[in-house]
Amino acid sequence: MANKYAVIETGGKQYRVEAGDAIFVEKLEANEGDKVTFDKVLLASGKFGDPYVSGAAVTGTVAKQGKEKKVVTFKYKAKKHGHVKKGHRQPYTKVMIENV
Repeated sequence: MANKYAVIETGGKQYRVEAGDAIFVEKLEANEGDKVTFDKVLLASGKFGDPYVSGAAVTGTVAKQGKEKKVVTFKYKAKKHGHVKKGHRQPYTKVMIENV
């Protein structure tokens, strides 16, 4: 039998997860060490949801809260003395998946 996996939805994105995986998701309002439950399960144990599988959940532990590397954008208007430089660091949450 193949490994049990599930497809979950969080932060507007979908992730394929197995027990023991570490995933980086959009920032969750939880502290490090807290348990989180993802109940928006699109696929679990070969069962497809409509849109979600009823009664299915994936649990994990928050391992880290952080920010990604800085992305710099630069806009420039030729001959107009116009330029704008901006930086952005997207916050993320690292979750260790425990149970599928």
